[in-house]
Amino acid sequence: MQDALLFALATVIWGSTWLVITFQLGVVAPEASIVYRFALASLILFVFARLRRLPMRFSPRQHALIALQGVFLFCVNYITVYLAEQVLASGLVAIVFSMLILGNVVLGRLFLGNPVRSRVVLGGLLGVAGLTLVFLPELGGVNLGPNWRLGLLLSLIGVLSASVGNVFSAHNQRAGLPVVQTNAYGMAYGALATLVFALLRGVPFTFEFTSEYVLSLVYLAVFGSVVAFGAYLTLVGRIGVDRAGYVGVVFPLVAIVLSLWFEGLGLTTVALAGVALVAGGNVLVISRRRSPAAAPAN
Repeated sequence: MQDALLFALATVIWGSTWLVITFQLGVVAPEASIVYRFALASLILFVFARLRRLPMRFSPRQHALIALQGVFLFCVNYITVYLAEQVLASGLVAIVFSMLILGNVVLGRLFLGNPVRSRVVLGGLLGVAGLTLVFLPELGGVNLGPNWRLGLLLSLIGVLSASVGNVFSAHNQRAGLPVVQTNAYGMAYGALATLVFALLRGVPFTFEFTSEYVLSLVYLAVFGSVVAFGAYLTLVGRIGVDRAGYVGVVFPLVAIVLSLWFEGLGLTTVALAGVALVAGGNVLVISRRRSPAAAPAN
């Protein structure tokens, strides 16, 4: 039950962030918004840790591992996805990103020694196929444009970076590093790395003092970063990087539901079939196979 709540929390919040991010686009450069978002999220976590008197001292080696988690998960992942969506349809980027679960399976096997679970792989493939059907109407009339290969490469780098960040989080939790503190430092490292990248590219750091931008920034920092990443990475530690990765398949469906309510998006029969495939994949991934001789959990 607790795992299901963590899964639902991450998927619902990240599904809503697709709509909220639209209020971030325009005046402020995406890289600058990423820096503001994770710097604010890190500050919130540091204040929370201070109030709860959580231990915040770690060895240089532990800081190095936390920094790697932060750079891959909170910097490279976001930068590449933002850049990819400038040259590719968001639906195509979502489909590529849904392959996160398959990347987690492969990297989890290579670097964590996790078993390859056929139910997870099959569920992941069903989810990717279902999401493709859901976004098929959007992709049908898309002109890929001259830079589509670059956009596809950036999307693949983004999903690979997210998978690497997931693996580092699982490794850090196995080593006894707590989620709250690693996220506090990791988001700070991610914001710093994004800042360096933006400065090297000559990105201007402006700020939009409007209620839409400020409120969306606060929502993305508090809920999209502090709460959702806290829930998701806790789930990674509890059920493994492979099964937790199915969040990347489900949360685009939440975004579609919100588009139905707020933007009048329509669903075709093909899209509904895609939703059914995603739901079936979700059952395969999240459900646990119990052996007859298994003892009940305490």
